Parts: sequence; C-alpha cells; structure tokens
Amino acid sequence: MSEYTHDDADRSAEAAGNENGTEDTVLFTDFNLDGRVLAALTDVGYEKPSPIQAATIPVLLEGRDVVGLAQTGTGKTAAFAVPALSRMAELAEANGPTRNTQVLVLAPTRELALQVAEAFSSYAKHLEDFTVLPVYGGSPYGPQLAGLRRGAQVVVGTPGRVIDHIEKGSLDLSELQYVVLDEADEMLRMGFAEEVDKILEATPEEKQVALFSATMPSSIRRIAKQYLNNPAEISVKSKTTTGANTRQRYLQVMGPHKLDAMTRILEAEDFDGIIAFVRTKMATEDLADKLKSRGYRAAAINGDIPQQQRERTVEALRDGKIDILVATDVAARGLDVERITLVVNYDIPHDTESYVHRIGRTGRAGRSGDAILFMTPREKYLLRAIEKATRQPVEQMHLPSAETINNLRLSKFADKITETLASEDVSLFRDLIANYEQEHDVPAAEIAAALAVMAQGGRPLLVQDLPQAPKGQRERAGGGRDAMNSRGPSRALTEGNATYRIAVGRRHRVMPGSIVGAIANEGGLSSAQIGGIDIRSDHSLVELPADLSPEQLRALSKTRIGGELIQLELDSGRKPRRDREDGGYRQDRGGFRGGFRNDRGDRDRGFRSDRGDRGERGYRGDRPERGDRSESGFGGRGMGARKPRHGRG
Repeated sequence: MSEYTHDDADRSAEAAGNENGTEDTVLFTDFNLDGRVLAALTDVGYEKPSPIQAATIPVLLEGRDVVGLAQTGTGKTAAFAVPALSRMAELAEANGPTRNTQVLVLAPTRELALQVAEAFSSYAKHLEDFTVLPVYGGSPYGPQLAGLRRGAQVVVGTPGRVIDHIEKGSLDLSELQYVVLDEADEMLRMGFAEEVDKILEATPEEKQVALFSATMPSSIRRIAKQYLNNPAEISVKSKTTTGANTRQRYLQVMGPHKLDAMTRILEAEDFDGIIAFVRTKMATEDLADKLKSRGYRAAAINGDIPQQQRERTVEALRDGKIDILVATDVAARGLDVERITLVVNYDIPHDTESYVHRIGRTGRAGRSGDAILFMTPREKYLLRAIEKATRQPVEQMHLPSAETINNLRLSKFADKITETLASEDVSLFRDLIANYEQEHDVPAAEIAAALAVMAQGGRPLLVQDLPQAPKGQRERAGGGRDAMNSRGPSRALTEGNATYRIAVGRRHRVMPGSIVGAIANEGGLSSAQIGGIDIRSDHSLVELPADLSPEQLRALSKTRIGGELIQLELDSGRKPRRDREDGGYRQDRGGFRGGFRNDRGDRDRGFRSDRGDRGERGYRGDRPERGDRSESGFGGRGMGARKPRHGRG
C-alpha cells in the first residue's frame, strides 16, 4: 500500500490549519468539482473542507483508490460522496444519463446507511434524474425491489441486505464505477467479513474503491491489499476539543422514550435557556410541537424557515419569551445566546465536529453549561468516537426515577395551592363549593379532588418508570473479529442472557453476520449483547439478553433475514445432538468449541463438515455453489447437488 504523498500531505495540513493555529486557506471552490455539486454544498452551508475532506477529495478526483484513516464524524461522508457525485456528473455529460447503479456504499448499520444516503441526496439535489436508494435488513423487500427496478445511481446498504439483492438478481453491479466501505473496522467487528468479501468479488474488476476506517487492524489491511489498486493512505487526526466549562453527560434511552426522558430531566434539574438538536428539519417542528403540548415554551428553527423569522425566534429565546429552541445543525450555526445553560443532543450526531459545535452553544465566555446526549444502545460506537475525538469522557447519567418526579410534582402542586390562596380572591369559589357540598352531600375534600382533576385537563399528574434499555454486557474474551466469529453457544449462558430460537437456518443460507446485523439493527442491541449463535438446518439458536423490552420484541417479531421472518421466541430448552454432521457449527462431547472445528478439533477459518472439505468462500461441507438459484433467489441445486471442493491450497 502506497503512503499518502508528500504534496498531498502538505495540502491536507494547509487545509486543516497548522499547529500554530493559522486559519484554513482551502475552500471547496478550489477543487475541480462539478458546478451542480458545488452549488449543493453551498446550499447546506459548506465553505471550508474538514481535514479529511481537504486531503481525500483531490486524490479521489484523480481516480486513485484511497484508504482513509479517520474517526467517525470527521466529515468523511462528504469526503467520498462529493468526488463520487462530481465524477458521475462528468460521466453523464460524456456518455449520457444512466439509471444503472454506479456507486455502492457499504455501511455497518441501518442508521449509518440512512445517514449516508441522506447526505448523498443533499449533495446531489441539483443533479437531474438522480436517485439514491438505501437498502438494509429488517425492512420490507418490496419498496427496495421497486426502487432497484426503477434504477438508482447510488445504493447505500448494509452487507447482509446487499448480498440478498445480489443473489436475487435485483442489484446489478455490472456498471459499477465506485465502491465505498464506510466504518470498515466496525463492519468487520460486527461479523460481516465474509459478506464484504463476497460483495467485493461480485463487483467489476475496473472500479475505484475508497475504504474508511478508524483503525487499521490486519483484517482491514488484508482487504486493502486484496481489493484496492495501489491506494493512497490518508490519515487525519481530529483536533476537536470541547469546552472545560461544559459538563457532558449521556443517557441511554430507546427512541420512543426520548420525549419522556427529556421532560423528566427538565422537571428534575434547573436550567435556563435550552437548545435541543435533532437531525432533520421535520423533527424540529415535531419535537417543538410535542414540547409545547406538555406546557413548555418551545420553538423550532431550521433551514426552511426564513432568515427573518429565525432571527425573531432567537431573539425570543434571548429575551426569555421562549425557553427551548429545537434546531438543526445548519440553522444553529453561529448561535450565541448567553442564557443557554443546556444543550440536549436529542439525536446523536454522526459527526464529532457537529457534536463539538453543538455543545459549544453553552459554557461560553467562562460560564458553566451542561450538555446531555441521548443514545440508543446501537449508537454506542458513536459515543466512543465522540470521546476519542474530543479527548474527554462523557459521563453516564441516570434518568430521574418516577418516585423523584412524582414527589416534585406533588410538591409543586401544593406550592401552587399555597400561592393561589395567598394571592387570589377565592371567595366566589369557596361559596360555590359550600353550596355544592350542602346540595349533594359530598365532602369538600372530594369536591377539591374533582376540581384538581379538571385542572389537569386529562393529563396524568403522576408518572411511571420508563422501560429500561438493555444493559450492556462485557465483550467476549479476545474481542474483535475472532470474538464475533466464534459464535457457538457456550455451555453456560452469560448472566442475564437467554437462548432464543429464530426460524432461519442453513437451508436459508444465513450467516452469523446476517443474524448479528439484523438483530442488532432491529432490536437496538450492540453486537456485544449478542452471544452464541448455533445455526441448524431449519432454525438457529441465539443468545440474547433475557430482559428484552416489549418494544424490542415487537421490532424483532417483524425482522426478516434473507426475506424470511425470523419469528423470534424463547427456546424450549431441547438439547442439541451430541454430534453434528453438517456444514454448520461443530459440537463435540465437550460442548461447542471456541472456534469452527472439524472432527479432529482443528481450528479453521471456514465452516467444516466431518470430512473437512472446503466449500466456496471458506465454507466447508455441502453448501451449494453460487450460480443456479431458485425462484426465490435463495435456493440452489440442493444441499447435496454438488461435490464439495477441497481447500484452496
């Protein structure tokens, strides 16, 4: 692998600003970008490229393959999307427009795939007849198949679902020009190594490849050496730091409970002005409306709101006429309001620079401030990236309990009664209650209680505890790829785990990575929370937390792998056979071994049958070859329709 050239390194350093703090000198207009792409960047407020963008865009525009070493959130989505779109625009002018897929981006999670697809769409807004299509597991095939039939120049997907579409024949990669592996180390950590290999082997020989990873383990170097052509290695370290006056905390909370969590925090702690950051324009209006319905003075600002109205809204926050501003990153650029004491990252940013910018709205000019980050379990890797980029820990906070909130509400209710008795003339209502008490023979306390219910307007006074997100579990010994691939169920379950049965197995051609990806995405679990996986003929056993919430169980009940509903249920406890004679995981008398083994107990990277014959792509035994498919796209010639191939040698 060639190193990033000296000239390019100088250009990167100049773009990023040197060590003694000089200003950035490179602009997006300095790159040879298509004018329509440049106009879209201007629309979203981009002027100066981040260090990874300044270093990578010129190299990719030259047509070279790239290995980019950068943390999550350093702006690398634009680093690969902008040159890709610019080159596609040039090709369309030279060869005419096409609806065939020209760019394929692989991402480890559904959330990242959607984020990347949204970014591509925003950068391509001025390109005519252009489509970006996200494809990911756990969602219906119908809309994705329809989108692929109509044609999508850019497809952004998770490895498992991309494999499904390739095998179905619905994703045609014959005219592919550009492949991106985003968060490659996270993808491999989640067990997608074999899927990534299979996808890259299905792409044309002539293509440009960009690989981005926060780390450079041997597995990433293997992929770079095998599939990239003399790539430039670009390494950019984030220099972002956060203010020492800002207390940073995070709360692990599932998406449907964010609003309740935020209102509880606002009730339990004293804040002045507040900014809540969300990802989309629509979300600003939605959250502001919900907060107003709960009695808070809130307003939304986003890019669609006229500048004059935005200025009036910010002035209302400054004057204390509103207390909560719900904003997108772009709309809050340069915002400086002295009374802001809390920033809520209602939606976690995928860009660490955005995080630093967000929390910089508080704790300014020596004042103290608070920043709270809402995070779902599957977004924990983004929290790690934020901590690494900012070089500061983000402490975990716990949601105020229902008892705490209820005591506060009862105390405030009593204070309101005291205040009203002291400041208001209640003689009219006193006479009204006295008359009602005599006429209906109802105690005054009962009448007062009824009036209190009326005053609540149907809103409950007391709250109940929210369902808790699954507790994180320790990583398996060894960690990394080996830990993810050694998925045989252990003799003793990890404390707090249970064995679940899913209705897909070897005959559905599922792989461990597909199971991990689908369950992690749909169930809101991290890969560390998914324990042993035992793939059997027509079903599989998976070790998951025993305390899955009703929301997670409902989401997983609708999850599909390879087009099949997994029908998640607790396993009945039936013991597996002592010996297995298939191409799946091997169990001997001593229980499931730490890796994939044959009869002799020899460890191998592939799946082995008792004969030890190697099947295609490292699988061993009677797996059918690639090639003939059934109508569903998942069948083959039958489990015994081919002779097993021996090792590659």
